[in-house]
Formats: sequence, C-alpha cells, structure tokens
Amino acid sequence: MIAVALTLATVAVLFAIIGKNPIEALDVYFLEPLLDPFSLGEIVVKATPLVMIAIGLSLCYIANVWNIGAEGQFLVGAVAGSWLAVRTNGTDAGYWVLPAMLVLGTLAGALYALIPAICKVRFGASEILTSLMLVYVAYYGMDYLVRGPWRDPKGLNFPTTAPFDPVATLPPLFEGSRVHSGTLIALMVVMLIAVMLGRTIMGFEIRLVGAAPKAAGFSGFNADRLVLFTFAISGALAGLAGIIEVAGPIGYLQPDISPGYGFTAIIVAFLGRLNPIGILIAGFFLALTFIGGENAEIAMKVPLDLTKVFQGILLFYVLACDSMIAYRVRLIRGVRKAVPANA
Repeated sequence: MIAVALTLATVAVLFAIIGKNPIEALDVYFLEPLLDPFSLGEIVVKATPLVMIAIGLSLCYIANVWNIGAEGQFLVGAVAGSWLAVRTNGTDAGYWVLPAMLVLGTLAGALYALIPAICKVRFGASEILTSLMLVYVAYYGMDYLVRGPWRDPKGLNFPTTAPFDPVATLPPLFEGSRVHSGTLIALMVVMLIAVMLGRTIMGFEIRLVGAAPKAAGFSGFNADRLVLFTFAISGALAGLAGIIEVAGPIGYLQPDISPGYGFTAIIVAFLGRLNPIGILIAGFFLALTFIGGENAEIAMKVPLDLTKVFQGILLFYVLACDSMIAYRVRLIRGVRKAVPANA
C-alpha cells in the first residue's frame, strides 16, 4: 500500500510537469473506469491474462528461479492454438476445436519455457537472459506467420489471419460484453495454485527450495527437477493465457495481441506478494492502469507510454519498500549503514 501511494504521488508530479492537472488526471486514470460498465468489463478482459501469467511466474520466483520470458511463452501459446483454428477455418469442424486449441497453447507454452530451464540445469546458463531472448524469437516468428503464410487473403493486406470460426472462439459470459469464459479459467487457476502452494507437498517443496536450498537438499528435494517443473507450469499458464486472449476478445491472430502482458505480469506477481489471491487483486489493479491510460490518452491527450512509466515506477517502489522493510538505515560514526530490521 505504501508503494501504491508513493507511485500515485510520483505520477501526480509527472502530470504536473507535463502541464496536466494531477487531480483530473488521477480521476481519469483510476475513478472513471470504475464508474463505467463497459470499462469495468474491459478491466476484467485485461486482468485475465495478467493474472494467469503472474500466477505461473510466482511459482518460479518463490522457488528462486527467474522466468523473464513469459511474453514469449504467451505468444507461442497463441500461435500454437491459432494453427488449429487456421487449419480448420471454413470447414465443418466440430466443437472439439476449441478444447484442442487450449491444449495446444498450453503445451506449446510449457515446451517453450523448458528451453531456458534445460539450459540452466544442463549448462548453467542464466535463465534470465535465455528466457528474455526467446521473447524476440517468438515475436518475430509470429510476425512472419501473420504477414506471410497465415495472412488472410481477404484481409485487405492487413497482417492478420482470417477471423476464427465460432467453434474456435470462447463464448462471452454476457451478451454485448467482451468478457469471455476464459475469465472463469483464470479464477480456477488461482484456486488450484492456492491449494497447491498451501496444501500439497509440491507447494512445500517450492517454498522450501526457494527459501533454504541447502535444507531442501538435505530433505531429498531435487532442485533441478523443481526448476523444470516451475518453468513448465509457468510457461503452460502463459501459453494458455495467449490462446485464450486470441480465441476470446480478439478472434484472430495478429502481431499486436499483447500490450506487454508478459512483462507487466512480473509487476503483478510482486505487487501481489507472490500470493495467488494477492495476484488476483493486483491483476485487476494493473488492468485498471491499462484502461485508465487509454482513457487519459483520449481525454487528456497524454501519451499511452505513460502507462508503462507508471507500471515501472510501481515496480520500483514495490522493490524499494521491500528493502526498507527488511533493512533499516542507521547512522554510525557519520556513515549510513543498512542493517537487518530484526537486529
């Protein structure tokens, strides 16, 4: 809460610097979307992939391994599931298509995430660098497909696939709304991961390896196996979120299916304290910044990139507050020194 308050104060100063009324700007960002039914639905749509990806990332971070490539796993899941939609487009395929698309997206995301995990376990490579670099491989691979072999011949030369058939799309939860049934899947994921972390041996192993790796080794837990497991689950959830996003509110594959969900989900995970319920709340808050940023761009003529600045400042303050809680500054012989807070 302190981090959020500091972020709001900093953003207010930024608005003042660019010549905008800070009170009006914060109202457009955070209050107006909550008072408009359509905007509330859009917040749910934006929060769905954020929550799913952040839940998977939290497993890695609790285990003290660092998956930074969820954006790439999100894109690969979208591509894998869309392959089936493109292949069956215009045919009399049955209702098996959508479940198969979800399975393909999930498996593709898991397999893609296992690449940096295997590189770490087998060769000692940094999972931060390998997972991050694979984001660009995924993006440009998808970009090639939608601009080349998968491009809709009736799409007026726009880089998109043909619109998916009804059997390849997620049904809306409410008539006239873009809120889709993928939101229910996200809520199920939150509950399942909460139970796993709090009630199972695997959840205990994840927490123990992350907090005390030597103790985990003495207990017989295999750290390398856990790296593979957490990366696979994280990638699977990111891939599932990718195909849900394409088959839900978008309805076809295009280059810009993500405004940076995979990177924003890192902020969601830490803002939610790596707790599934906290991540659910944080996901809605960060989704609010996306919708508020779009509103501010229209109403106040501010750049949409200011939303990314806002999210970056929020992550900075979250990490800074963590440090200030864990350590306190003492002035010893004229020298500032950080010591553990419990000392």
